[in-house]
Amino acid sequence: MTYLNQAAGAPGAEQGAAVSTSIKVDGSQGGGTFDGVGAISGGGGNTRLLIDYPDKQRNEILDYLFKPGYGAQVQILKLEIGGDANTTDGSEPSFQHTKGDINCDAGYELWLAKEAKKRNPDIKLAGLAWAAPHWLKVNNANDFYAPKDGAFPTIDYLMDWMRCATDNELTIDYLGGWNERYPRGNADEWYKKLSATLKAKKYATKIVGGEHEWHIAEHMKKDRALRDAIDVMGVHYPCGYMSEAKSCVEHAKDRRAAYADSQELVKQGKTLWASENGSQPFDTGARQVARAINRGYIDSKMTAYINWPIVASLYQNLHFSKAGLLLADQPWSGAYDPGPTTWVMAHTAQFTNPGWKYIDSASGYLGGDAKNGSYVTLRSPEKNAYSAVIETVDAPAEQTATFTVQGGLPTGKVHVWATNLDKSAQPSDYFVQQEDITPMAGSGIAAKAGSFTIKLKPGYVYTVTSTERGGKGTATSPARAAFDKNHADDFEGYAGAKRGQQAKYLTAMNGAFEIGKCTGKNPNGQDRGGSCLRQEALGEPIRWTDEPYSDPYTLIGDADSEDKTYQSSWTDYTVSSDVMLEQAGHVDLLGRVGIQAKNNNGLAAYFLQLTDKGEWSIRRTVLDNKEKWKGMGTPLKAGTVGTLGLNTWHTMALTFQDDTITAKIDGKEVGTVTDTAHKAGQAGLGSGWGHVQYDNFKVSASSENAGATAGNGDGGRATSGGTNAGSSAGASAGGADAGTSAGATGGSCTVPAWDSSTTYIGGEVVSHNRSQWRANWWTQGNEPGGPTAWGAWEKIGTC
Repeated sequence: MTYLNQAAGAPGAEQGAAVSTSIKVDGSQGGGTFDGVGAISGGGGNTRLLIDYPDKQRNEILDYLFKPGYGAQVQILKLEIGGDANTTDGSEPSFQHTKGDINCDAGYELWLAKEAKKRNPDIKLAGLAWAAPHWLKVNNANDFYAPKDGAFPTIDYLMDWMRCATDNELTIDYLGGWNERYPRGNADEWYKKLSATLKAKKYATKIVGGEHEWHIAEHMKKDRALRDAIDVMGVHYPCGYMSEAKSCVEHAKDRRAAYADSQELVKQGKTLWASENGSQPFDTGARQVARAINRGYIDSKMTAYINWPIVASLYQNLHFSKAGLLLADQPWSGAYDPGPTTWVMAHTAQFTNPGWKYIDSASGYLGGDAKNGSYVTLRSPEKNAYSAVIETVDAPAEQTATFTVQGGLPTGKVHVWATNLDKSAQPSDYFVQQEDITPMAGSGIAAKAGSFTIKLKPGYVYTVTSTERGGKGTATSPARAAFDKNHADDFEGYAGAKRGQQAKYLTAMNGAFEIGKCTGKNPNGQDRGGSCLRQEALGEPIRWTDEPYSDPYTLIGDADSEDKTYQSSWTDYTVSSDVMLEQAGHVDLLGRVGIQAKNNNGLAAYFLQLTDKGEWSIRRTVLDNKEKWKGMGTPLKAGTVGTLGLNTWHTMALTFQDDTITAKIDGKEVGTVTDTAHKAGQAGLGSGWGHVQYDNFKVSASSENAGATAGNGDGGRATSGGTNAGSSAGASAGGADAGTSAGATGGSCTVPAWDSSTTYIGGEVVSHNRSQWRANWWTQGNEPGGPTAWGAWEKIGTC
């Protein structure tokens, strides 16, 4: 390589270099103990779509994240402890929606932890809550730290989660409190009690305190008991929120004193982390991450860097849709992209271990100036290995660095890896092994044993290491593709049928939507069997976000991109679902869902809302008006259909054709409006904060299906179209051809004749008395057009 020179004293070593830096790597010198580089799964559903990927691509993505010598090799994985509420770009389900009903299989975070451990048994795990279920509120206050009868309910809740982790053969190494809500009320006493509880239960888990700004250091300095209780000061975005991360020293006047306290506590032996950093796009944020990993330690002695989030596995219409180490937002196509940020983390993680020591005397700024770049050097406790990570992302010109290795560290062959972070760089330019370096042996007048010089190009990250590690994964992604507009899910056939499973591709924004057993009565009075989707959260949780409309909803489908570079292909379609209210409240269908504002503070969408009293409304919400979002949007048309009651199944359908929106309830049109606000977007389901069930959810590109309901009789019976959980092959949920016209007339009867002994489900088409009929819901023995049909059949033509 033209920019790599193998030995000090070789011709041309200094030629053309604007800056020359001498770095003495002395094994007898020390510094802080390195705790690792890692990432966060959570803080808002950012990992949600990963579990829905095809097995092959899902395993490849997991390898890129966790497998040693393959990709990022994340050393710390922080997990959100789900709380049924929106926590940035989605809602993660709690393992305990109601007190005492513990389901350790709920959600996907512990699944991810097990996959990480499977690949790297040495990975460290951390847990942190952003929100918590409603039943944990004390006096209905939105306060995670609130005491009750001399105790803290949320600590008991966290201990239940710890037991879930143990049941899954996982050890939680670190545990925090309430994300970014410190200082607050009883928080300090809460941390002290958490420490005592962990010790009483014989957990070796360390406590990460604060998980916000620098205030935790100020409080710890003043309170010895708090200082003893907290193991790690967790600070968020110490290099600036979504900044260039050029400095990791606190400059704000109102935080300077607390920052100084943190540095004093570090000198006294306390640990300081950048426990959340990043928020940068996987493709354009690598330079900022490269700076922050190095400069966090150089500037402030932070011994861990944890990136938010680990993966961008969420829909494109959400605010942080590209933030993470890796993009994985298309499980239906299997497409993913490791991106340069993956390889920036690999430069540190693949060549170090938690427990290594920084060498302070071999860490700093190239040429003594941050604009040239930075370097940190770490060594193993046994002094049998060392690695230096160098970034030159702001350097104005090529420069050199001369290393001299001594103090018992290896002086043999050195390996070099390099990543080009220039905007024009290609994946082939990321994490490339360079020619090995052989340091001087010490012979000759000018030669110095263990010395070597390398040339450093601007805009790069380098690792110089004595280890024999390092590797770049070779798996490649399939091509991206739009989400098929024809999608049906009867919620049957999910692998293992575990309680708490997520329905394929549906992504909750608030609340918790999980697979469970159907209950309630069909319109003919018979019990409904099989599996359904159920909104499980009862009551508004302890929230993290502040959106004015916080009711549960979940989304699916082809989405506009938040950066407006892609427009959804879902324009004209029908979305329908069977629905059942278990408590008084409302149930919603969503359509043409566009961009969601940051932290769910606004949504471009249409809603069809129906209450147990039979009140219906077609509503419009807009992105840029937070006040209108408060009342769930503008009602465009409303009416009543008579009291629906509870525990009885009904069907809702919402059709979009050009600028016309048509609503149907139980197969009958109730309203049509014309509106031009939203032209395309996702579909979804919603509710109030009560139990609601859904079945036979369907999105169809054929507008003529607006009246076809999706009622399900026994749930486990396959539809004639062969659709099942997660299918999107284009057949309607009832198995009828999506192109069947509601106005078909004439011709012979080519569809099967109605049979009084056969069970039919919504959407199935039969012939009877020279007419074609479509079932509006589950039905058996009700003759089409007969006196006992009770609306079970809709005539769609003659034959």
